[in-house]
Amino acid sequence: MSKLILRTTLLAGLAMACVGAGATAFPERPVRMVAASAAGGGTDIIARLLAQQLTEIWSEPVIVDNRPGSGGIIATDIVAKAAPDGYTLLLQGFGITFAPALYKKLPFDVKRDISALTLVGSQPFVLAVHPDVPVKSVRELVQLAKNKPGEIRFASGGVGGGSHIGSELFRVIAGINIVHVPYKGTGPGTTALLSGEVHMAIAGVGTMLPHVRSGRVRALAVTSAKRSPAVPDLPTVAENGLPGYAFDVWYGLFTSAKTPRTMLNKLSNDANAALRDPASEKRFTSAGIDIIGGNVDESNKVMQAEMTKWAKVIREAGIKAD
Repeated sequence: MSKLILRTTLLAGLAMACVGAGATAFPERPVRMVAASAAGGGTDIIARLLAQQLTEIWSEPVIVDNRPGSGGIIATDIVAKAAPDGYTLLLQGFGITFAPALYKKLPFDVKRDISALTLVGSQPFVLAVHPDVPVKSVRELVQLAKNKPGEIRFASGGVGGGSHIGSELFRVIAGINIVHVPYKGTGPGTTALLSGEVHMAIAGVGTMLPHVRSGRVRALAVTSAKRSPAVPDLPTVAENGLPGYAFDVWYGLFTSAKTPRTMLNKLSNDANAALRDPASEKRFTSAGIDIIGGNVDESNKVMQAEMTKWAKVIREAGIKAD
């Protein structure tokens, strides 16, 4: 090989390497994280914690864009239709697995259009009532609802969201007639509970706990199958008067399923690194969130299993979107 040919070959290889390096550089501009919640809701809290850590890792701002309403459908649709380049992420609760069973028509196909990146964490939900409601246990709440059918109002962060499904499951298992009042996000729903506009609500411990401590709401129980380390003195709904009830909640980070696999893996790896950072872990724990993590394949496997599980629960319980 002549020196000219060798030089040309080396220059071509160097150029390709530079192009390759440029193609894999990420991010080169701000990243948008669409949160399926109004400000102050559990999803919003988790989105901001994760965005803060990813901003430190990437040295580019991760901007949380709150898009509440319709049980996460609005936020999910934005991400499903976004450019599949890794610059638009979705922070959504496991309500994303309810949607196909609740709605006959969706503007996207969860299985086809959305890919999980990692399961960020789980958070116990708390069943709470306004202080004026004369009950101090789940058993007493159920009895009050039976004595006053159609008079107890419960708030949710929107039709099809976690707070809605958790409350509907409570209604079905307890065999009571309570009225659903949907709001555009957990934050507004919690505000309605604080003001007495509604009588009860189920929401994340991170959202409820400050108001419980201030005495503005009364916590009756956690919705999970086991007591939560975040609130160890608070009994579960099942042990406090409604056997058979369990509602465990998780949150995930998602993006467009059309995103190249190499980018999906990078996003997943970086998100898991953010979750494993000691400072980040401390912030999540302080907010009552148990970190889960997991790669792309593991997380999508869980999502598919949850879709199957909740489709069965929703069908058998007769839960429908309003």
